[in-house]
Amino acid sequence: MIDNPNYFKVKSQLSWDEYFILQAMMASFKSKDPATKVGCVFVDQKNHQITMGYNGFVAGIDESKLPWGKDKSQPLEHQKYGYVVHSEANAILHAPRTLQGSKCYVTLFPCNECAKLLASVGVKKVVYLSDKHQGLESNRMAKKIFELANIEHERLVPSPKLLDSLNQHFLDLTEML
Repeated sequence: MIDNPNYFKVKSQLSWDEYFILQAMMASFKSKDPATKVGCVFVDQKNHQITMGYNGFVAGIDESKLPWGKDKSQPLEHQKYGYVVHSEANAILHAPRTLQGSKCYVTLFPCNECAKLLASVGVKKVVYLSDKHQGLESNRMAKKIFELANIEHERLVPSPKLLDSLNQHFLDLTEML
């Protein structure tokens, strides 16, 4: 018998935002894109995961016939941009239920095309890790869509505690192998 009444009261080391951004990072590992791996997770108001997605080519087609290149001096048909489905779109396509009022956790700030989808399905907040395209036209348009649709957006900066925990976790995993 356990005498300590606090034995089962374990305080989580992760906030919900950190937990779900880690889930989005895990989803991004499924992407075959050699340059930019993006993942996302949608959760409801009770922090229950609804759907997830990652960037990749159209489902069900022969991927070997499509390019992963991103040389913008080449015609669009020779670049990945004309063929890749973004993580947010993939997640929306596979959602088993409504996303109205949900929160989207994504590793890269959404483009304007994904912002239109997020607004259309009623997402209330977007939490993201990176905004590497900040200032570009598609980024400005996405932020305008979010503003007009009253969608909050917030960058999650991982805490040193989270980063230390991740480092320790991976060291522990390495030792187990």
